[in-house]
Amino acid sequence: MCDKHALPAVPEDAVAQTSRRRRIWELSHTCHCPLVGVGIPLGALRKLVGKVAGGKILADDYEVHVGAVSECGTRNRLSEALQKELERRYAAIIVRFRAARTTEALAELWLGAVASGDVAGAFWTGLTHPRCTPELEEKMCRDLHMIQHQAGACTRADLHRFNSVVDENASLTREVARLQQRSAAMQLERTAEQDRHAAALMQLRAQLVGRDSIVDSLRTELEQLRNAIPGLETRERLAHRLAQTDERERALRSQIADLRKLLMQTQAQLEAVSPAAPLDPAHEPAPAGPVVEHIVRLPIRLADRSVLCVGGRSGNVATYRAMIERAGAQFAHHDGGLEDNAGRLEASLAAADLVICQTGCISHSAYWRVKDFCKRTGKRCVFIDNPSISSLQRGLELATEDAAEVSAR
Repeated sequence: MCDKHALPAVPEDAVAQTSRRRRIWELSHTCHCPLVGVGIPLGALRKLVGKVAGGKILADDYEVHVGAVSECGTRNRLSEALQKELERRYAAIIVRFRAARTTEALAELWLGAVASGDVAGAFWTGLTHPRCTPELEEKMCRDLHMIQHQAGACTRADLHRFNSVVDENASLTREVARLQQRSAAMQLERTAEQDRHAAALMQLRAQLVGRDSIVDSLRTELEQLRNAIPGLETRERLAHRLAQTDERERALRSQIADLRKLLMQTQAQLEAVSPAAPLDPAHEPAPAGPVVEHIVRLPIRLADRSVLCVGGRSGNVATYRAMIERAGAQFAHHDGGLEDNAGRLEASLAAADLVICQTGCISHSAYWRVKDFCKRTGKRCVFIDNPSISSLQRGLELATEDAAEVSAR
């Protein structure tokens, strides 16, 4: 059991190998060219060569590269400087590669670096590693050679794409410049339009302020005139009521004219039927029509009496008036608090000799006020449920019969 789980044995030749890392001048000459080309960028290489040479380098990049590669074969100031630069630049990778105790472990680290694409530091660290064999060194050089070919192909593809991008960028730049010019022109036009709108707005505001001032002055003047005229509110109310009275009078005149016309037509019809029979005014037949029938057949004698009608339909008020005035009485009306002032109801009740209350078209407050007043004063009051002309006719007849009974007693 213990032997099965024991650590693998380390080869004796691997144990015998030294742990010292090789220097750049100790590597084979075939490794110097890819190592310098990949491990140190051209800018850093020119700076390093210039520092060692003590002056400005006039050679081109290729000559600098070839000279550095040739100097790496021996130990000199430039090779030592290159050694220090590589050690400094890839110190972190060197620490990571120290974990490789065998050549196989070092090869796995190299393959991992190739797969990840980070081969510059791994190439330097692998070549100088104590466990790097000539076979692994040759494999690393081959892999790096193919990577450089692939990098060159990618570079050419990238260069082609870069040129395409440059052309597209130039086209887009021209398009952007054109759009910017158009935008600037539109912005100038919009700014001018905003200025015009702002000026018009200022003018409208000034006009509005002027109108507000005029309105305020007119309101003040109107208030002063109202205060200067005593009883203006009462006059306005009286004028409104006068206009309503005029309208009511016109309606009554029109209704009287229609009734007279209907009466004449009825008399003409009666004369045509029985021309020899004299007409008795007391038994004069009533002409056709519901309104005239109620007025002519009214057996009521209310001469010099004041009749107050409370409530009723507003459209029948003219007919109420004609019916009561035909009987010789004076007509007064109160709508029961719908439009007329409820405070005037007491005065109207006090001035009336007979009160007809149409309970279906008045408010509850007016109903109880009429009932209470008539009960307190003993004034005759007839209550009618249906606000029709026939109901008013029956109410007047009832009131006349009661008055006749009182007179007989």
